[in-house]
Amino acid sequence: MKYSWNKTVFPIAAIFSFRLLGLFLLIPVFTLYASHLRGATPTLIGLALGSYGLAQGLLQIPFGMLSDKIGRKPMIAIGLLLFAGGSLLGAITNSIGGMVAARILQGAGAIGSVLIALLADLTLDEQRTKAMAVIGITIGTSFSLAMIISPALTHYYGLSGVFYLTAVLAVLGIMILYLIIPNPSKEQFHADSEPNLSLIKPVVTDQHLQRLNFGIFCQHFILTATFFAIPMLLKYQIENGQLHQQWHFYLPLMVFSFVLMVPFIIISERKKRLKTVFIVSVLLTTLSQGLLVLTSKNWYWLCVLMFLYFISFNVLEATLPSLVSKQANPGSKGTAMGIYSTSQFLGIFFGGSLAGILYQWNGNQAIFLLNMILGFLWLIVSLSMKSNVYFSTLILPFTAKNEESKLIVEQLLKVPGIKEVIWSKGENTLYVRVDNQEYFTGSAEKILHQSKI
Repeated sequence: MKYSWNKTVFPIAAIFSFRLLGLFLLIPVFTLYASHLRGATPTLIGLALGSYGLAQGLLQIPFGMLSDKIGRKPMIAIGLLLFAGGSLLGAITNSIGGMVAARILQGAGAIGSVLIALLADLTLDEQRTKAMAVIGITIGTSFSLAMIISPALTHYYGLSGVFYLTAVLAVLGIMILYLIIPNPSKEQFHADSEPNLSLIKPVVTDQHLQRLNFGIFCQHFILTATFFAIPMLLKYQIENGQLHQQWHFYLPLMVFSFVLMVPFIIISERKKRLKTVFIVSVLLTTLSQGLLVLTSKNWYWLCVLMFLYFISFNVLEATLPSLVSKQANPGSKGTAMGIYSTSQFLGIFFGGSLAGILYQWNGNQAIFLLNMILGFLWLIVSLSMKSNVYFSTLILPFTAKNEESKLIVEQLLKVPGIKEVIWSKGENTLYVRVDNQEYFTGSAEKILHQSKI
């Protein structure tokens, strides 16, 4: 059944945004405010910062698989309740141990894959790519918004104010889930959106996907570790009269880095320079982290290097999921994205946890040094990245008997530009991988239409 995007895509994107704000709002301020908790040490603060990622990483795929048995909405509601409970615990706790527990409880609501599955249930196959683009924009907007408003919010209401806000957002998410989003007429497995346990081994052993999974791990390791250090560096600048409030630093940084990201994305896609732009961005990340080892307390260099870092971060954050989508087998894309998400959240966990240990050992310099080393390893891995990454996937409804499906697949594979065809019998769907430079739009649909005559 066809539903309005006002009842499906946008409300689901709103729930995504509410959950992500709960993560991103804490990143720019957590180390400063958590230091006042009873028993706080840099190591435990880092563990609290990263523990959200551990719970998310371990539970992403199980949550998605359970939703096939229990139902999408019940699993999303359970996840949002866990998130709200963790937020309330974070708001009232006065100890670092309680904060670690709160962050783990927040992270246990790993509903990302379930939301994607619900989106797939409620949208037409041909609209799914556009719907996923809306989700991607929501994620980027949530991050930028959180970076700007979080310091101002905590300045007036403290860390507990952020946690209370995220609890309210979780409750709003449940209300949207049951009051606005319709129940799917049929909940079914979607190979392009959900993980399949039987496909995990071939996906994990795919070398091209391994590079991208390592990349997103590094991306969020470096991000979390950087934001362990940055709040304290900005506090130092405030004490020295260079800065009045932290949001004055983040606002121009986020706005201008986002604006400058756009030309790089356009060049990478239109000029077919995706690998070049990707490697330059990884190099920029590595260099900015390396130079921060030497200059992090210099106000001018801190601004310049963080500006360059955010340009590269935004480019990579937009590019990495697109690369996974393009390089994964059409029939295992959901599994590939599930493992990718797990790698991302494990990067958050290890980034936060190791940053705390390193800071306790040798301050901010040790954090930036490890980030530089990890960035250098990422750069080496990226150099061997697959350069032919301009394929896209068509999702076409198709119902047929086994014999007929084999004939159709054979016909489709003869069409110029079609590189791979997967028929998912359970979904009555064809996943067709095409090279847009060779493929003439509508060719596959024409063959399917003729087969019905």
